[in-house]
Amino acid sequence: MEYRFLKVQNDGRGILTLTVSSPATLNALNSEILSELEDFVDSVSASSARVLVITGEGKAFVAGADISEMAGLDEKGGLAFGKHGARVFRKIELLDIPVIAAVNGFALGGGCELAMSCDIRIASAKASFGQPEVNLGIIPGFSGTYRLSKIAGQAYAKELIFTGRRIKAEEAFRIGLVSRVTEPEALMETAYSIAEEILTSAPLAVSYAKKCLNENYDLDSEGAIELENKWFAKCFATGDQKEGMSAFLDKRAPEFKNR
Repeated sequence: MEYRFLKVQNDGRGILTLTVSSPATLNALNSEILSELEDFVDSVSASSARVLVITGEGKAFVAGADISEMAGLDEKGGLAFGKHGARVFRKIELLDIPVIAAVNGFALGGGCELAMSCDIRIASAKASFGQPEVNLGIIPGFSGTYRLSKIAGQAYAKELIFTGRRIKAEEAFRIGLVSRVTEPEALMETAYSIAEEILTSAPLAVSYAKKCLNENYDLDSEGAIELENKWFAKCFATGDQKEGMSAFLDKRAPEFKNR
């Protein structure tokens, strides 16, 4: 499908790159972009992709939700807009494949929330993050209050959300919001390097690991351990497990078949 605000690149080896492309608005998320994102994410599940990399065009990753659209919303419209964004980001979070956010610039409001829906976040040294919604008379609406408190802890999330303060990439790294900070020119190279490492792993094992990590997010320790046991056991019903261990014992590179 042709998109107006998204650019999609397939390297032919299993790595998809999605670029949000509305540089004139700093890639701000309006309903049309959210609909395109949802259509794209729905298509990924049916593809042969094994890793998805998301980035933004220009000097922003995504600078937030489109204020010009939100300004005219009433309570009912705000509910629909918030549910739309939350639904799309949840679909990203639940994709069977790993999703890497390559944060090239501003990741504010909805942009920070988009990054947090991804599995791995790396940032350019020029990137900045924040949930500045209170300065507009609203709160984060695309699940930011939930994910930021899970990632950075409730006290830090409250500080950032209550003040609307922006933080730079290094501070985002210190609080665990991103796992790596790179020089701007090395950002995509680093993202693809991580993606290529993932490609060498057993696809089903990676998928099971992601499902396990997602599902135990809100469980107590006993429930999380039991869940991990379940997904660990399921790996032993796959051909990839047999191949991976045979290859190890035979001292050769595995040839995973995603089955």
